[in-house]
Amino acid sequence: MSSSTMTGREKAAILLVSLGQDASAEVFKHLRQEEIDELTLEIAGMGHIAPDRKQSVVEEFYEVAVAQEYIAEGGLEYARGILQKALGEGKANEVMARLSSAIQVSPFEFLRRTEASQILNVIANEHPQTIALILAYLPSETAAQVVSSLPDDVQADVAMRIALMDRTAPEVIREIERVLERKLSSVITQDFTSAGGLRSLVDLLNQVDRTTERTIVETLEEQNPELADEVRRMMFLFEDIVTLDDRNIQQVLREVDVKELTVALKGVSSEVQDAIFRNMSERAATNIREELEFMGPVRVKQVEEAQQKVVAVIRRLEESGAIVIIRGGEDQLVA
Repeated sequence: MSSSTMTGREKAAILLVSLGQDASAEVFKHLRQEEIDELTLEIAGMGHIAPDRKQSVVEEFYEVAVAQEYIAEGGLEYARGILQKALGEGKANEVMARLSSAIQVSPFEFLRRTEASQILNVIANEHPQTIALILAYLPSETAAQVVSSLPDDVQADVAMRIALMDRTAPEVIREIERVLERKLSSVITQDFTSAGGLRSLVDLLNQVDRTTERTIVETLEEQNPELADEVRRMMFLFEDIVTLDDRNIQQVLREVDVKELTVALKGVSSEVQDAIFRNMSERAATNIREELEFMGPVRVKQVEEAQQKVVAVIRRLEESGAIVIIRGGEDQLVA
Protein backbone atom coordinates (compact mmCIF):
# COMPACT_ATOMS: atom_id res chain seq x y z
CA MET A 1 0.00 0.00 0.00
CA SER A 2 1.38 3.43 -0.96
CA SER A 3 1.65 6.05 1.78
CA SER A 4 -0.57 8.29 -0.33
CA THR A 5 -3.55 5.98 0.33
CA MET A 6 -3.12 6.02 4.12
CA THR A 7 -4.63 8.45 6.58
CA GLY A 8 -2.40 10.78 8.56
CA ARG A 9 -3.12 8.80 11.71
CA GLU A 10 -2.10 5.53 10.05
CA LYS A 11 1.16 7.05 8.84
CA ALA A 12 1.93 8.45 12.28
CA ALA A 13 1.25 5.11 13.95
CA ILE A 14 3.42 3.19 11.48
CA LEU A 15 6.24 5.73 11.87
CA LEU A 16 6.14 5.40 15.66
CA VAL A 17 6.30 1.63 15.43
CA SER A 18 9.23 1.95 13.02
CA LEU A 19 11.09 4.29 15.37
CA GLY A 20 10.91 1.86 18.29
CA GLN A 21 9.70 2.23 21.86
CA ASP A 22 12.35 4.63 23.18
CA ALA A 23 12.07 7.15 20.34
CA SER A 24 8.27 6.87 20.30
CA ALA A 25 8.15 7.59 24.02
CA GLU A 26 10.10 10.81 23.42
CA VAL A 27 7.65 11.82 20.67
CA PHE A 28 4.69 11.15 22.97
CA LYS A 29 6.08 13.68 25.45
CA HIS A 30 5.32 16.43 22.93
CA LEU A 31 1.77 15.36 22.07
CA ARG A 32 -1.58 16.24 23.59
CA GLN A 33 -3.35 13.56 25.57
CA GLU A 34 -6.05 13.05 22.94
CA GLU A 35 -3.39 12.57 20.28
CA ILE A 36 -1.63 10.01 22.43
CA ASP A 37 -4.92 8.15 22.96
CA GLU A 38 -5.73 8.11 19.24
CA LEU A 39 -2.27 6.91 18.22
CA THR A 40 -2.22 4.26 20.93
CA LEU A 41 -5.52 2.84 19.68
CA GLU A 42 -4.27 2.95 16.09
CA ILE A 43 -1.06 1.12 16.97
CA ALA A 44 -2.90 -1.47 19.06
CA GLY A 45 -5.25 -2.34 16.22
CA MET A 46 -2.92 -2.37 13.22
CA GLY A 47 -1.32 -5.81 13.63
CA HIS A 48 1.50 -6.80 11.26
CA ILE A 49 2.95 -4.03 9.09
CA ALA A 50 4.19 -5.04 5.67
CA PRO A 51 7.82 -4.05 5.04
CA ASP A 52 6.97 -2.07 1.87
CA ARG A 53 4.27 -0.16 3.74
CA LYS A 54 6.67 0.74 6.53
CA GLN A 55 9.35 1.73 4.00
CA SER A 56 6.90 4.02 2.18
CA VAL A 57 5.97 5.87 5.39
CA VAL A 58 9.57 6.26 6.55
CA GLU A 59 10.64 7.58 3.14
CA GLU A 60 7.83 10.13 3.12
CA PHE A 61 8.74 11.27 6.63
CA TYR A 62 12.36 11.64 5.59
CA GLU A 63 11.39 13.67 2.54
CA VAL A 64 9.22 15.97 4.68
CA ALA A 65 12.05 16.46 7.17
CA VAL A 66 14.63 17.19 4.47
CA ALA A 67 12.34 19.57 2.57
CA GLN A 68 11.42 21.40 5.76
CA GLU A 69 15.10 21.80 6.67
CA TYR A 70 15.91 23.24 3.25
CA ILE A 71 12.93 25.60 3.46
CA ALA A 72 13.99 26.80 6.91
CA GLU A 73 17.49 27.40 5.57
CA GLY A 74 16.62 29.35 2.45
CA GLY A 75 12.96 29.32 1.52
CA LEU A 76 10.66 27.35 -0.76
CA GLU A 77 12.49 27.99 -4.03
CA TYR A 78 15.83 27.22 -2.39
CA ALA A 79 14.44 23.86 -1.23
CA ARG A 80 13.10 23.14 -4.70
CA GLY A 81 16.49 23.92 -6.25
CA ILE A 82 18.36 21.64 -3.85
CA LEU A 83 15.92 18.79 -4.43
CA GLN A 84 16.20 19.25 -8.21
CA LYS A 85 19.99 18.91 -8.01
CA ALA A 86 19.71 15.86 -5.77
CA LEU A 87 16.76 14.05 -7.34
CA GLY A 88 16.26 15.55 -10.77
CA GLU A 89 13.57 18.02 -11.80
CA GLY A 90 10.76 15.51 -12.23
CA LYS A 91 11.22 13.78 -8.88
CA ALA A 92 11.81 17.09 -7.09
CA ASN A 93 8.57 18.56 -8.40
CA GLU A 94 6.76 15.38 -7.43
CA VAL A 95 8.14 15.56 -3.89
CA MET A 96 7.31 19.25 -3.50
CA ALA A 97 3.79 18.74 -4.82
CA ARG A 98 3.18 15.74 -2.56
CA LEU A 99 4.55 17.50 0.50
CA SER A 100 2.99 20.92 -0.08
CA SER A 101 0.33 20.36 2.56
CA ALA A 102 2.91 19.31 5.14
CA ILE A 103 5.50 22.01 4.53
CA GLN A 104 5.31 25.02 6.82
CA VAL A 105 6.87 28.24 5.62
CA SER A 106 7.34 31.22 7.86
CA PRO A 107 5.19 34.22 7.00
CA PHE A 108 6.91 36.85 4.82
CA GLU A 109 9.38 34.20 3.66
CA PHE A 110 9.95 36.15 0.43
CA LEU A 111 11.39 39.04 2.46
CA ARG A 112 14.00 36.88 4.23
CA ARG A 113 16.18 36.85 1.15
CA THR A 114 15.69 40.57 0.45
CA GLU A 115 18.10 43.36 1.31
CA ALA A 116 17.11 45.48 4.31
CA SER A 117 17.15 48.63 2.19
CA GLN A 118 14.66 47.09 -0.23
CA ILE A 119 12.43 45.94 2.63
CA LEU A 120 12.50 49.48 3.98
CA ASN A 121 11.33 50.84 0.64
CA VAL A 122 8.44 48.36 0.63
CA ILE A 123 7.17 48.95 4.17
CA ALA A 124 8.23 52.52 5.00
CA ASN A 125 4.75 53.92 4.38
CA GLU A 126 2.86 51.11 6.05
CA HIS A 127 1.04 51.50 9.38
CA PRO A 128 3.38 50.95 12.40
CA GLN A 129 1.36 47.86 13.37
CA THR A 130 1.95 46.36 9.94
CA ILE A 131 5.65 47.20 10.10
CA ALA A 132 5.89 45.64 13.56
CA LEU A 133 4.22 42.43 12.36
CA ILE A 134 6.57 42.11 9.39
CA LEU A 135 9.72 42.83 11.42
CA ALA A 136 8.69 40.33 14.08
CA TYR A 137 8.97 37.54 11.51
CA LEU A 138 12.29 38.62 10.03
CA PRO A 139 15.74 37.66 11.36
CA SER A 140 16.69 40.07 14.14
CA GLU A 141 19.73 41.35 12.21
CA THR A 142 17.62 42.29 9.18
CA ALA A 143 14.86 43.77 11.34
CA ALA A 144 17.45 45.85 13.19
CA GLN A 145 18.78 47.33 9.95
CA VAL A 146 15.27 48.25 8.88
CA VAL A 147 14.18 49.81 12.17
CA SER A 148 17.41 51.81 12.37
CA SER A 149 16.41 53.60 9.17
CA LEU A 150 12.90 54.51 10.30
CA PRO A 151 12.11 57.98 11.70
CA ASP A 152 12.69 58.25 15.47
CA ASP A 153 9.02 58.46 16.39
CA VAL A 154 8.17 55.51 14.16
CA GLN A 155 11.02 53.47 15.67
CA ALA A 156 9.59 53.77 19.17
CA ASP A 157 6.03 53.11 18.02
CA VAL A 158 7.06 49.99 16.11
CA ALA A 159 9.22 48.79 19.01
CA MET A 160 6.34 49.03 21.46
CA ARG A 161 4.00 47.22 19.09
CA ILE A 162 6.52 44.37 18.68
CA ALA A 163 6.86 44.03 22.44
CA LEU A 164 3.11 43.94 23.02
CA MET A 165 2.31 41.71 20.04
CA ASP A 166 0.74 38.35 20.79
CA ARG A 167 -1.04 36.34 18.10
CA THR A 168 -2.11 37.28 14.60
CA ALA A 169 -4.81 35.51 12.62
CA PRO A 170 -3.47 33.78 9.47
CA GLU A 171 -5.93 35.61 7.20
CA VAL A 172 -4.48 38.95 8.33
CA ILE A 173 -0.95 37.74 7.60
CA ARG A 174 -2.00 36.44 4.18
CA GLU A 175 -3.61 39.75 3.27
CA ILE A 176 -0.48 41.70 4.20
CA GLU A 177 1.68 39.25 2.27
CA ARG A 178 -0.60 39.59 -0.76
CA VAL A 179 -0.18 43.35 -0.74
CA LEU A 180 3.58 43.19 -0.28
CA GLU A 181 4.23 40.35 -2.69
CA ARG A 182 1.47 39.35 -5.12
CA LYS A 183 3.56 36.55 -6.54
CA LEU A 184 4.12 34.93 -3.16
CA SER A 185 3.94 31.14 -3.49
CA SER A 186 4.38 29.78 -0.01
CA VAL A 187 2.26 27.50 2.09
CA ILE A 188 0.83 29.11 5.23
CA THR A 189 -0.19 27.01 8.19
CA GLN A 190 -3.83 27.35 9.19
CA ASP A 191 -2.96 27.61 12.87
CA PHE A 192 -2.58 30.92 14.64
CA THR A 193 1.02 32.01 14.55
CA SER A 194 2.92 33.71 17.31
CA ALA A 195 5.57 36.37 16.84
CA GLY A 196 6.78 39.47 18.56
CA GLY A 197 6.98 39.87 22.31
CA LEU A 198 9.71 41.20 24.54
CA ARG A 199 12.34 38.68 23.43
CA SER A 200 11.78 39.66 19.80
CA LEU A 201 12.18 43.35 20.62
CA VAL A 202 15.28 42.75 22.75
CA ASP A 203 16.92 40.70 19.99
CA LEU A 204 16.24 43.57 17.62
CA LEU A 205 17.59 46.21 20.01
CA ASN A 206 20.75 44.20 20.63
CA GLN A 207 21.43 44.41 16.88
CA VAL A 208 20.82 48.12 16.28
CA ASP A 209 23.34 50.90 16.83
CA ARG A 210 23.54 52.59 20.22
CA THR A 211 21.80 55.81 19.07
CA THR A 212 18.78 53.93 17.75
CA GLU A 213 18.62 51.80 20.89
CA ARG A 214 18.76 54.85 23.15
CA THR A 215 16.03 56.65 21.16
CA ILE A 216 13.68 53.67 21.32
CA VAL A 217 14.24 52.92 24.99
CA GLU A 218 13.91 56.55 26.07
CA THR A 219 10.63 56.89 24.18
CA LEU A 220 9.38 53.65 25.68
CA GLU A 221 10.28 55.07 29.10
CA GLU A 222 8.03 58.06 28.47
CA GLN A 223 5.11 56.05 27.11
CA ASN A 224 5.34 52.81 29.09
CA PRO A 225 7.89 52.87 31.96
CA GLU A 226 7.18 49.30 33.06
CA LEU A 227 7.75 47.94 29.57
CA ALA A 228 10.94 49.99 29.22
CA ASP A 229 12.21 48.57 32.51
CA GLU A 230 11.57 44.99 31.35
CA VAL A 231 13.35 45.67 28.09
CA ARG A 232 16.39 47.09 29.89
CA ARG A 233 16.61 44.06 32.17
CA MET A 234 16.57 41.69 29.21
CA MET A 235 18.86 43.55 26.85
CA PHE A 236 22.21 42.37 28.21
CA LEU A 237 22.21 38.97 29.86
CA PHE A 238 24.83 38.04 32.43
CA GLU A 239 26.12 35.32 30.09
CA ASP A 240 26.77 38.02 27.48
CA ILE A 241 29.77 39.11 29.52
CA VAL A 242 31.81 36.73 27.36
CA THR A 243 31.27 39.15 24.46
CA LEU A 244 33.22 41.88 26.27
CA ASP A 245 36.94 42.19 25.73
CA ASP A 246 39.31 41.61 28.65
CA ARG A 247 39.89 45.31 29.28
CA ASN A 248 36.16 45.94 29.65
CA ILE A 249 35.68 42.90 31.89
CA GLN A 250 38.46 44.16 34.15
CA GLN A 251 36.71 47.52 34.37
CA VAL A 252 33.48 45.78 35.34
CA LEU A 253 35.20 43.67 38.00
CA ARG A 254 36.57 46.80 39.66
CA GLU A 255 32.99 48.03 40.12
CA VAL A 256 31.13 44.91 41.28
CA ASP A 257 30.82 43.52 44.78
CA VAL A 258 32.81 40.28 45.16
CA LYS A 259 30.05 38.56 47.14
CA GLU A 260 27.46 39.43 44.51
CA LEU A 261 29.81 38.27 41.76
CA THR A 262 30.36 34.95 43.51
CA VAL A 263 26.65 34.25 43.77
CA ALA A 264 26.17 35.38 40.16
CA LEU A 265 28.70 32.78 38.99
CA LYS A 266 26.82 29.93 40.66
CA GLY A 267 25.82 27.40 38.02
CA VAL A 268 26.93 29.39 34.97
CA SER A 269 28.91 27.83 32.13
CA SER A 270 32.66 27.31 32.35
CA GLU A 271 33.03 29.79 29.48
CA VAL A 272 31.52 32.57 31.58
CA GLN A 273 33.55 31.63 34.65
CA ASP A 274 36.77 31.49 32.61
CA ALA A 275 36.08 34.96 31.18
CA ILE A 276 35.81 36.29 34.73
CA PHE A 277 38.68 34.38 36.31
CA ARG A 278 41.24 35.19 33.62
CA ASN A 279 40.68 38.89 34.29
CA MET A 280 41.36 38.84 38.02
CA SER A 281 44.34 37.91 40.14
CA GLU A 282 45.05 34.23 40.67
CA ARG A 283 44.41 34.61 44.39
CA ALA A 284 41.03 36.30 43.88
CA ALA A 285 40.00 33.66 41.36
CA THR A 286 41.01 30.88 43.74
CA ASN A 287 39.02 32.44 46.58
CA ILE A 288 35.87 32.63 44.45
CA ARG A 289 36.32 29.06 43.21
CA GLU A 290 36.63 27.82 46.78
CA GLU A 291 33.60 29.84 47.85
CA LEU A 292 31.57 28.37 45.01
CA GLU A 293 32.65 24.86 45.93
CA PHE A 294 31.54 25.19 49.57
CA MET A 295 28.52 27.42 48.96
CA GLY A 296 26.00 24.62 48.46
CA PRO A 297 22.63 25.03 46.71
CA VAL A 298 21.46 28.60 46.07
CA ARG A 299 17.96 29.69 45.08
CA VAL A 300 17.63 30.48 41.40
CA LYS A 301 16.02 33.82 42.24
CA GLN A 302 19.00 34.77 44.40
CA VAL A 303 21.44 33.94 41.57
CA GLU A 304 19.37 35.89 39.04
CA GLU A 305 19.25 38.92 41.34
CA ALA A 306 23.03 38.84 41.76
CA GLN A 307 23.52 38.51 38.01
CA GLN A 308 21.18 41.43 37.41
CA LYS A 309 23.24 43.62 39.75
CA VAL A 310 26.35 42.81 37.73
CA VAL A 311 24.46 43.57 34.50
CA ALA A 312 23.33 46.88 36.02
CA VAL A 313 26.98 47.79 36.57
CA ILE A 314 27.78 46.90 32.97
CA ARG A 315 24.93 49.03 31.68
CA ARG A 316 25.98 51.97 33.90
CA LEU A 317 29.58 51.74 32.69
CA GLU A 318 28.42 51.66 29.08
CA GLU A 319 26.20 54.67 29.62
CA SER A 320 29.16 56.61 31.02
CA GLY A 321 31.41 55.54 28.16
CA ALA A 322 33.77 53.61 30.44
CA ILE A 323 33.24 50.39 28.48
CA VAL A 324 32.04 49.60 24.97
CA ILE A 325 29.56 46.88 23.99
CA ILE A 326 29.82 46.08 20.30
CA ARG A 327 26.41 45.68 18.68
CA GLY A 328 25.15 44.95 15.21
CA GLY A 329 25.34 48.00 13.00
CA GLU A 330 28.39 49.42 14.82
CA ASP A 331 31.93 49.39 13.53
CA GLN A 332 34.45 47.16 15.24
CA LEU A 333 37.30 48.90 17.03
CA VAL A 334 40.77 48.91 15.54
CA ALA A 335 43.75 49.03 17.88
